[in-house]
Amino acid sequence: MAEGNRRTLSPAFRHLCSWENLVLAWRAAARGKRGTAGVARFEYRAEEHLVDLRTRLLARTYRPGAYVHFHIEDPKRRKISAVRFEDRVVHHALCNVVEPRLERLFIPDSYANRVGKGTHRAVDRLQRLAGGYRFVLRADIVQHFAWVDHAILLAILRRQIPEADVMALVETIVDSGRGVLDDEYRYVRFAGDDLLAVCRPRGLPIGNLTSQFWSNCYLHPFDQFVTRGLGCRAYLRYVDDFALFADSKRQLWEWKAAIIEWLASLRLVIHESRAQVLPSRPASPGWASSSIRAIAWSRRARCAGHTGGCGRGSRRIIAARSASASWTPLFRAGSPMSPTPTAGACAGTSSTRW
Repeated sequence: MAEGNRRTLSPAFRHLCSWENLVLAWRAAARGKRGTAGVARFEYRAEEHLVDLRTRLLARTYRPGAYVHFHIEDPKRRKISAVRFEDRVVHHALCNVVEPRLERLFIPDSYANRVGKGTHRAVDRLQRLAGGYRFVLRADIVQHFAWVDHAILLAILRRQIPEADVMALVETIVDSGRGVLDDEYRYVRFAGDDLLAVCRPRGLPIGNLTSQFWSNCYLHPFDQFVTRGLGCRAYLRYVDDFALFADSKRQLWEWKAAIIEWLASLRLVIHESRAQVLPSRPASPGWASSSIRAIAWSRRARCAGHTGGCGRGSRRIIAARSASASWTPLFRAGSPMSPTPTAGACAGTSSTRW
């Protein structure tokens, strides 16, 4: 790359392409997978591969490779999309740069795919909230990863990633997932849609390290709407499952209607028939830990049988989806919830708007 062109690169993109960052990304992407063929091929001449990858990133000629698809039962059938090892290195390098600046904006009670959060802390928080409020509205978004609209996602990301060269790489990675989950998408007409709306690029491949992060970014405005716009002081989200707590049934039903209307701005819908206002009923302790651990590990074990094991992104998404699925019994009438001391309001929300 010409020296004059290199001077036009943003500091963030230079850091992304730096030798130090790419080595860190390589090591993170290879962690726990050094016995797989793709990693072995890359590491046989790791320095040459990293130099070549860095050259293409700096020249803006890097393009993601094709996905390898397989299915798991989670408990229903899900399509997992694995990327080349080189692409996983790029995903880690990109996340090393953009994740810290975006992570600090997320609300404390968003628990999926975040350092220091996770399934067990989510369930602990859920149980505390259940002990502090009489009623809960539990809901989930229909096929969230398949429905993520690329234009809306990129508009959200541009607000926090002003560097054009970094955003160009983001757009390349997001676009690589176009159509991957089309077989799981069911078109719904939203207000203002024209005949071409069905052709809008959409979908985040389950299995990408970046997909889990983009998912949290995509739903962050929704988190802000619930906690700020609705004024819900007891709210928790895990991937595409969320719960609102209150002492008033009427308040929760009103919030449900407002949520359905607002989610249309993200071109998302919830399973309306499943979203019911129910009592938060305490019963036997110890419900969560064993069920989530068993489900998460069984999914990981099944996934490890494909393509030499899943990457960090695959494992975290599969564990997240497993835990998300296991929430369902919590909010069915008569379901058990562990008795815990009365909880107050949430730990607070970020003061930064997107």
